[in-house]
Amino acid sequence: MRHFEMDKLQARGGSVGQSKHHESAIKQVCGKANYVDDFAEPAGCLHGYPVLAPVAAGFITSIDTKEAESLKGVIRIFSAKDVPGKIDIGPVFPGDILLTDHEIEYFHQPVLFVVADSYDTARTAARLVKINCEETEAVLDIHEAIAKQHWVRPPHSLQRGDAASAIKSAKHQISGELMVGGQEHFYLEGQVAMTQLNEDGGIFVQSSSQHPTEVQHLVAKILKKPFNFVTVEMRRMGGGFGGKETQAAPWACLAALATYYLESPVKVRLARADDFRLTGKRHPFYNHYTAGFDENGLIEGVHIEVNGNCGYSPDLSDAIVDRAMFHADNAYYYPAAKIVGNRCKLNTVSHTAFRGFGGPQGMIMPELIMDDIAAKLGQDPLTIRKANLYRPGRDVTPYHQKVEQHVLAGMIETLEKDAEYWERKEAIKAFNKTSPFVKKGLAMTPVKFGISFTVQHLNQAGALINVYSDGSIHLNHGGTEMGQGLNTKVAQIVAHAFGVDFETVGVTATRTDKVPNTSPTAASSGTDLNGMAALNAANTIKDRLIEFVASHFSVEAESVEFNDSKIIHAKGEMSFSELAELAYMNRISLSSTGYYATPKIHYDRAKAEGRPFFYFSHGVALSEVEIDILTGENTVTRADILHDVGNSLNPALDIGQIEGAFIQGMGWLTTEELQWKDSGELASSGPATYKIPAIGDTPTEFNVSLFDSANPETSVFRSKAVGEPPFMLGFSVWSAIRNAISSLADYKYAPDLNTPATPETVLNAVVVTKQWAADNLVSDLGSNSELDTNEEGSSHV
Repeated sequence: MRHFEMDKLQARGGSVGQSKHHESAIKQVCGKANYVDDFAEPAGCLHGYPVLAPVAAGFITSIDTKEAESLKGVIRIFSAKDVPGKIDIGPVFPGDILLTDHEIEYFHQPVLFVVADSYDTARTAARLVKINCEETEAVLDIHEAIAKQHWVRPPHSLQRGDAASAIKSAKHQISGELMVGGQEHFYLEGQVAMTQLNEDGGIFVQSSSQHPTEVQHLVAKILKKPFNFVTVEMRRMGGGFGGKETQAAPWACLAALATYYLESPVKVRLARADDFRLTGKRHPFYNHYTAGFDENGLIEGVHIEVNGNCGYSPDLSDAIVDRAMFHADNAYYYPAAKIVGNRCKLNTVSHTAFRGFGGPQGMIMPELIMDDIAAKLGQDPLTIRKANLYRPGRDVTPYHQKVEQHVLAGMIETLEKDAEYWERKEAIKAFNKTSPFVKKGLAMTPVKFGISFTVQHLNQAGALINVYSDGSIHLNHGGTEMGQGLNTKVAQIVAHAFGVDFETVGVTATRTDKVPNTSPTAASSGTDLNGMAALNAANTIKDRLIEFVASHFSVEAESVEFNDSKIIHAKGEMSFSELAELAYMNRISLSSTGYYATPKIHYDRAKAEGRPFFYFSHGVALSEVEIDILTGENTVTRADILHDVGNSLNPALDIGQIEGAFIQGMGWLTTEELQWKDSGELASSGPATYKIPAIGDTPTEFNVSLFDSANPETSVFRSKAVGEPPFMLGFSVWSAIRNAISSLADYKYAPDLNTPATPETVLNAVVVTKQWAADNLVSDLGSNSELDTNEEGSSHV
């Protein structure tokens, strides 16, 4: 396997490192990019829709389908009894039920599946089914679940050193808690699948899924068929963000079930409101901490507990809470630490993967701690953050992985200088003293995010490359394109390997009959895994061509170069297309599969130690905000970002991913509020009641730069993952809002600020902060005395 250094890339005239536009960009702008719902429906295509449970918890006593069945156009109504194989489609652990026929565990849980001759008829009929239930008490509050130890999976903990003793012996102790809100994926393309019989009697599935292999396996299992009975194809998604990693599978399974019995094509497409109700969110969390630190703000010990609201079933919650635990240090060294993670079972839809996969919910805790320490000591939060960074000699994580790359101190110093942190800080303090109703805040926060699936066997990928005799190249890999530019980057890698133009490489739909046993496109590993697999396939073909050229022209293999769509050797040159034709005529194989498995990673769960991550990605963000203390409204006026993507494969795509991730993270922390009714029904089930950031929420000044640093690990062309890490840069907005509110107490009090920091939440924090200032600060014409607190106490009210 070859590895190439970035400084050689441009000299070779290749595609890697260049800002190529997204391979579907023109099609998308022109409306020509097809998604599952755009495909022509086969003749006789039927439509299916689920029948939903009317309570959050209970047992079904009777079901009346007569009115629905009498509706013209209804073909059949399927129940759990019609499933030939497994009814449980849990992706890792059992508990995720395709259709329930007895116990109801969340409001709107699918009970039946109506199939009709049109979408409207199927949906109307589904509403006409009457389900009678014996309602039971639902667990809807995470504190109740914790008190009852109501878990979907057992707790897990990490420990290094004696945290309790370190905290107790430290000069200062502090504690705090935080409610962390969930988040709706709100992909533009909703959940959709279409199935039909192929000519051999098997099932062909088109699904908007991040994990075609899992869809294949689950469809086969519910039908009690071998995996090769099912073929899944996925060309592109209109967004996924983790919401289509596991939760695209039920709709494909239901459509396939109907196709199996009715021998007709069947399509399932959820209406947006039902998409909200029937799919899991980013896990809401309730976290708390206790920390001990010295007079300089240097942490000596921490105890952190993270509690994930998993909903009714395991889904991916075990790994999600694991990652929250792994990232409860973010970029900071804890000499002694105990981190506990609980997977709480509540009667809601099963929460699932979302960009960051639990990392954000854990990583927010150390940022809370840094701000709280700063307020306690009367220091600037950035000073405290810099003091606690991982560095040589202080570089072992709570899960015993050594941090080997130390770039954050330099990145912070660069942004600190370029964005004039200290000058702006002083200007904001002056502004706040003279502005009675609008307060400004400024915060800089770092990100250290581990890259790899924490489930080890998922860290593998395959690819298929065919070089045709005219020199054109066909590429297929196991990753899925959801708008992030994966296909573009992998095509660049292949084009670069062969030294040909980017346009020479055509990427086709992901299919389970071309590349089998694929992992989900998730964990920011799409390019790392599939790009390396494709590179290995290209190198296999390339080695054959080099050997052929050396033999055919009687030259040394070392003299053969691939560059600028030409093959150059000691006795001449020829075009790549000419070589492909010549190789074909001489019976040289021009097709190869490629495979890659991430090295070095391991984790011993029993010992709670290992190396779960191949490497870390880094970033730093500086955000400036304004808040109105009369209304709680807040605005991000400026954001400056420096992000580490290693050797960038495509700077334009990477910057786009950073910008989008930051805005999405900002939305999670400020505007996106999930609300459930007392009955357990989701209240925020559409854009009228759930606000994602719009273009008007984008900072007026938005500066993004890429940090120039090769990945020290042998990733593809020494690049780094970019999908998830910049999401956590949004913490700088949340910390800046806390900083603005803290100005009301002369920066000596760090306010409690649960997420999302909606205007109501901010206004409440303003009221509490002003009350704290009135109780604890002696004012004399605007000058405040030092904070009077108990050394052993908390800075929180």
